[in-house]
Amino acid sequence: MSPFTSVRRTLLSSTVIALGIASVALASPASAQGKIPDLASSTFAWLSAGAEWRDPPAGMRGPIRTDPDYAYHGNLDGPGQVTVRLGNWKDPVLKPWAAAQMKASNDEVLSGKRQVPFAAQARCYPGGVPGQLLYPAEPFYFIQTPKVVYMIWQRDHMVRRIFLTDKHSENIKPSWFGESIGRYENDGTLLIDTIGLQTKNSYIDNFRTPHTEKLHVTESIKLVDNGNRIEAFVKVDDPDTFNEPLYLVQRWRKVPNPLVETVCAENNEDHFNQGLFPIPRATKRDF
Repeated sequence: MSPFTSVRRTLLSSTVIALGIASVALASPASAQGKIPDLASSTFAWLSAGAEWRDPPAGMRGPIRTDPDYAYHGNLDGPGQVTVRLGNWKDPVLKPWAAAQMKASNDEVLSGKRQVPFAAQARCYPGGVPGQLLYPAEPFYFIQTPKVVYMIWQRDHMVRRIFLTDKHSENIKPSWFGESIGRYENDGTLLIDTIGLQTKNSYIDNFRTPHTEKLHVTESIKLVDNGNRIEAFVKVDDPDTFNEPLYLVQRWRKVPNPLVETVCAENNEDHFNQGLFPIPRATKRDF
């Protein structure tokens, strides 16, 4: 099987998204490939089923979890104080440098230096690969064309591209979404292979698990539940960060397309002195 991965951030208006989906969803991508699943539509979107990775099948090394010394209490966990996600930096799968970085991030919160640690969606950054798959608060969309599959998130209209080809570029400049190449299998599964991922403020999960530029991510995305849900099975391989590959699962449910434009950076400053990470700012004009 050939290897397979996605690129940079682009802003599109909701109108462009709607027209794009409507105009190309009926296209027949990569006729030489397998069955094309109906991932794109102008009438529905996909909403994440949670902000943490689900466990893979039994026997596979799963995701990093909460530090057992500091149980996480979220908004949906009933009465009680909402807490910050603190990753288990003691997990033996982590290389020493990665464990130390996660511990330092946790210590910033525990010491009061930061009330809120870095969170990509909250601070207007792309989530990277595979981290972007975890952001549940707002829907995302597919656009399927003969040569490229686009994944577009409502928040800031972040765009990830999966090129329907069987070979990576010879020279890849690291970027937020890296270079993703993919293909459709005969059962309608979309296989994606991603390399070329930059590392600054880019994490595997919402526990701020880091990675190096050797990160190699493969994703298998398919429709389930009679087309009402999609599921991604993800392999994360980075020999400089993990002692073995991680296997992760994420799911989304079909929801009506709200066609809402959300701009993260508007009035998103640290007004209450919480030690928030600054939002990204351009250092030069686009044109």
